[in-house]
Amino acid sequence: MRCLVVSCALLLYPSVAFAGEPSFRNEVMAVLSRAGCNAGACHGNLNGKGGLKLSLRGENAWADYSTLTRDQLGRRVNSTAPTDSLLLNKAAGTMPHEGGARFTTASREYAVLRDWMGAGAKFDAAAPQPTALAVEPAVAVVFAPKDRVQIQVAVKWPDGTTRQLNDLATFEPTTVGTATVGRFGEVVRVQPGELVVLVRYLNLMTPVRIAFVPDRPAADLSKFSEVNIVDRHAKTPWQELRITPSGIAGDGEFLRRVYLDTLGIVPTADEARAFLADANPNKRKVLIDALLERPEYAQHWAQKWSDLLRNEEKALDKKGVQVFHRWIKEAIAEDRPLTEFAAAVLAGRGSTYTEPPANFYRAIRDPYLRAESVAQVFLGLRISCAKCHNHPFDAWTQDDYHRFAGNFARIGYRILANDKRDNLDSHEFVGEQIVHMLTSGELTHPQGGKALPKLLGGAAVDPEADRLSVLATWVTSPTNPFFAKAQVNRIWLHLMGRGLVDPNDDFRTSNPPSNPALLDALVREFTNSGTRAKPLIRLILNSATYQRSSTATGSGTGDDKHFAKAVTHPLQAEQLLDALSGALGTPVKFPNTPVGMRAGEMAAAPQTGRGRSNMGMRFLKVFGKPDRLLTCECERSEDPGVLQALQLMTGPLLNELLEAEDNRIGRGLAAGIKPNAMLDDLYLASVCRFPTDAERTALLKHIIASREPRRAWEDVAWGLVNSKEFLLRR
Repeated sequence: MRCLVVSCALLLYPSVAFAGEPSFRNEVMAVLSRAGCNAGACHGNLNGKGGLKLSLRGENAWADYSTLTRDQLGRRVNSTAPTDSLLLNKAAGTMPHEGGARFTTASREYAVLRDWMGAGAKFDAAAPQPTALAVEPAVAVVFAPKDRVQIQVAVKWPDGTTRQLNDLATFEPTTVGTATVGRFGEVVRVQPGELVVLVRYLNLMTPVRIAFVPDRPAADLSKFSEVNIVDRHAKTPWQELRITPSGIAGDGEFLRRVYLDTLGIVPTADEARAFLADANPNKRKVLIDALLERPEYAQHWAQKWSDLLRNEEKALDKKGVQVFHRWIKEAIAEDRPLTEFAAAVLAGRGSTYTEPPANFYRAIRDPYLRAESVAQVFLGLRISCAKCHNHPFDAWTQDDYHRFAGNFARIGYRILANDKRDNLDSHEFVGEQIVHMLTSGELTHPQGGKALPKLLGGAAVDPEADRLSVLATWVTSPTNPFFAKAQVNRIWLHLMGRGLVDPNDDFRTSNPPSNPALLDALVREFTNSGTRAKPLIRLILNSATYQRSSTATGSGTGDDKHFAKAVTHPLQAEQLLDALSGALGTPVKFPNTPVGMRAGEMAAAPQTGRGRSNMGMRFLKVFGKPDRLLTCECERSEDPGVLQALQLMTGPLLNELLEAEDNRIGRGLAAGIKPNAMLDDLYLASVCRFPTDAERTALLKHIIASREPRRAWEDVAWGLVNSKEFLLRR
């Protein structure tokens, strides 16, 4: 982040008026946007408002001109007597208007509309179009007691001239409540915090990142050690925003975190005991290297990719799920380049039993959903907003969307068998299918004609070419501006609890990364390592930034955006269930799966009915395991709720695990293990630490005083697995 400390509010640059009569394309359209007339909540709505429909945010100047001057017998615009026109009087509030007054009669907006109508209300088709926005500051850090910053907007034109246009630009904050943004670009603090203001002029947009910081001393980073490039860039916003990072996490906290993040499990009591006792100063690095070679690593990350690639049984059938999951797991275990992995998925076709990547297209049977899914998973772009209109917060147009979808228009299916259980369910498939390319067929463009294939922000694709192969080559090319950033950001999210771009698959102009320099540095590391995941994961895990404590002090309290402390979040469903099983020392039984299989190992949730044998699957569902109907991490829910609390406190699954005769408690009592040792094992297997002296004294007192030692130990275990320390990744 480039730091600009604003010491006083700047005066507005004077706006440089356009020469001659007002331009419809460059001034009137800007006025309609600035006044909010063409916003989605007003006349830019799909159905318009009050009988007037404008293109959303002015994406179609000619259509808007026709509507304003010819629709309703042209009564909205009066060129003979402009001040009597319906358009001008409603917008100025001199005539009843449901949207209220949008500007005053003394404003520049009023003058532009009046003078344009007075000059004949012409459409200037040949008017030069602006080429770029020059906005200052691009980044501003404002320390209290200063409470405002002035944004200046300059517009560049093809002839090389520049005009200041603060009174024709729009200023849209993407965060509500942090600051107010005036009509001319003055941003005034409401409370400390960060926000992005999206500056628009016609089809151009630029984000301005602003931070309002309390008056506090500079952060003391003297004790902060730079282990690698992650730390070098992570500390920049701490310096600029005066954030004091937390200390390094203790061994127990780090151990539990790194196991959960890399393997999806909690270490055993013996593993925790050995790590805590190890005096090797490099033991964390040694542990990280060892974890990345364990089979659970591939199992854990295969779950994440299976979620994204919609590897679920209803669409793929049981065998399809298994072969696809096995292929994903093998690719991760071998650390194949993610470019190679992505190319195989994107170009996948053939039998869904013998060519596992073909299952991706088997699961997504609509060309528009294929386009949106590929953009979101492999490019980090949410383009669905551009299906009906130009994207309101990014550069993608409706034409971009439909032509990108054209790449998926010719995917066909040969269904060799479909022995589904429910003949009324058109979405269920059981049996082998062949995914293949058709020789004809195009999507219809909403503006007329065919949506011939084109790459997002790239070149047109030969309609007769192998479209999926062309797409795969483009997505995984070193020159692709999206792929590496999207994959790096996803890995960062899963290790750090939050993406540098958040949401992690929503890269857009109005959602810049919290630390652009760090993201760029990680992308370089990722690319230089051949787009393999393990080197990047190893780099992040070894950084002091990753190993910070989740307990913050001083100015670091409440900061998750800049990673001055570890992000705390609930365990995911599979992690929590496997952690319960590990803590209590007894496996959870799943229907139609081998005894002892963990939740994190399963290819997908089996399609089963009710009964005690299905308690594990019901538990996973309650705790947010996704149905895999979306290609998005957002489908997985981690928000705590009443049902989750009941499952943990009184749920039948937890009670069954607690009361199992051969669980950790039962085995310990049968073997005559001393209470102190039993307590140590429970704590180590649950929260990766020994009990404190106070905990030990109180709990042993409870056990010794109990007439039913077994029940007393169950009380202790129940308390541990219901504690925040157990339920959270810290």
